[in-house]
Amino acid sequence: MSRIAVVGGHGKIALKLAKILTESGHQVTSLIRNPDQTADIEKTGATAVVADVEAQTTQEIAGTVTGHDAVVFAAGAGGGDADRTYAVDRDAAIRCIDAASASGVPRFVLVSYFGAGPDHGVSPDDSFYAYAEAKAEADQHLKNSDLSWTIVAPSGLTDDAGTGSITTKAQGATGDSVSRDDVAAVIATVLDTPSTAGRMIEFDQGETPVADALS
Repeated sequence: MSRIAVVGGHGKIALKLAKILTESGHQVTSLIRNPDQTADIEKTGATAVVADVEAQTTQEIAGTVTGHDAVVFAAGAGGGDADRTYAVDRDAAIRCIDAASASGVPRFVLVSYFGAGPDHGVSPDDSFYAYAEAKAEADQHLKNSDLSWTIVAPSGLTDDAGTGSITTKAQGATGDSVSRDDVAAVIATVLDTPSTAGRMIEFDQGETPVADALS
C-alpha cells in the first residue's frame, strides 16, 4: 500500500484514478479547491483535502504532501485565460514539484499532453500556445528535479469507455485520441511500475494492454 496525493482531485481523470487506486488498496489524498467537492472525492474512497495550489506557497503545499509516497499532478486551468493557464499549468505545477522534493516525496507523476515540449510548434497566435508553453516549462522542471518522475502524455481526451489497451508513441501512436478511463489506468499502472521512472509516455487508444505497453 502506498500513500498517493492527487493534485486537481476533482478533475475527471483524477476522480477515475482515485477510485482505481483506492480499490487497489492505496491511500489517496485528493487536493481540491472547493470544499463542496468533498462528497465526490469521498465516493472514490479517497480523502479530500482543501488546498488551493494556485494560491499556496511551495512550503504550504509541502505541508500537505509530506508523508506521501507519490504526488500526481492532474490539475489544469482548463484553457481560456492565458494568465490563469500559466498560473496553474506552469507555476502551480512547479511549486508542487519543488514541494515534493523538499518534503521527501520520492515519486512524481505529471499529466501533460501528446507532443508537449519546447519544440511544440504551436503558434503564439494560437489559443493553445499558453498551455503548450506552460506544459513545456513544467515538464522540463520535473525532468531537472531530483524526483523519480514520469510524464504521462495522452493524446486527445474522450469520454468513451476505457478499453484497457493503448499504443505508445514508441509503438507508433500518432496523437489521435484516448479515453479518460484509460489515461487513469495508465497513471495507476505507472505508479505501480518503477521502471517507468525517467520516461515521458505519449500514447493513444490502442491494442496493447496497458501494463504490457508500459513494460
